[in-house]
Amino acid sequence: MYRSLLYFALFFFGLSVMAQAQTTAPVLLAGKIIDKETKEPLPFTSVSLHDEQTGALSNEFGVFQLPAPVKNAQDSLVVMALGYKHLAVLVKRGQAQANMVIEVPRMAIALSSVTVKGGKVKNLGLGATSNRPGEGLLQGQPGSQCAFFIKNDKNHRLGNIRSVSFYIGENGFPREPFRVRIYKADGNYNAPNTDILTQSVVVSSPAGGQWYTVDLTSYNVVAPEEGFFVAMEWIVSGDKFFKTDFMDENYTPFGQIMRPTFEFKESRTWNYTIARGWNQLTLANGQGQRYNAMIKAEVDMIK
Repeated sequence: MYRSLLYFALFFFGLSVMAQAQTTAPVLLAGKIIDKETKEPLPFTSVSLHDEQTGALSNEFGVFQLPAPVKNAQDSLVVMALGYKHLAVLVKRGQAQANMVIEVPRMAIALSSVTVKGGKVKNLGLGATSNRPGEGLLQGQPGSQCAFFIKNDKNHRLGNIRSVSFYIGENGFPREPFRVRIYKADGNYNAPNTDILTQSVVVSSPAGGQWYTVDLTSYNVVAPEEGFFVAMEWIVSGDKFFKTDFMDENYTPFGQIMRPTFEFKESRTWNYTIARGWNQLTLANGQGQRYNAMIKAEVDMIK
């Protein structure tokens, strides 16, 4: 009799735990981001809630998911796809939407070019010069970015950007894909802001512990005379998209880990987080040199 009552009590205790788990499960917003005209999916698109300051990145099929708003009765779901107009969609607190289809219009972009008259074009290397990384790691989560300012210190006349290079660390998962981003330094406090590489360039390094170079000659990206930012954007693909154990203490972040350089006394590196924007990295070592990402570029120099 006692054993039967015990089993009966345990049975209802289990039901109550299951009910509590069901009631506390997050209400999700999920769906797909597509091109308004072609209906093709838009991979690696930033999706964020304006008031919640939370967000996510869509996978390579344009699929996204993130918790619905809880702070206010309604919020704006902000969609930011590379080469497309920013879009805001009204969503409500506690209202799940599992099959959203968000159509984003393409941004009209005028391609510029550099015409050389009476001069010669030579290759110019700018950015980090060291081949020996410093101690430390620069790691991000999907949708975050690490940008390094490629400064035109000697005020050369610049043409197109030929290539950009990243020193990929040997730790983490160096062969995972990432996206190359290039920006003008026209944001607040000269932060990265306007994309000047408007096409999605997703690449992967064959190995870590070395420089990895991305050829950009076919994209005709004109280098601003004052310099420009080159950024690595961490993305997520495949079955890792729905991974839920990010807070597990035994969890190893997937993706690349970049190594720092200490060859500059000023900070030229900025970090980006979805829904929170850009922040400058100001950490320094004992010699007063700043942590900076090991990123460099080759550009056309017009003489």
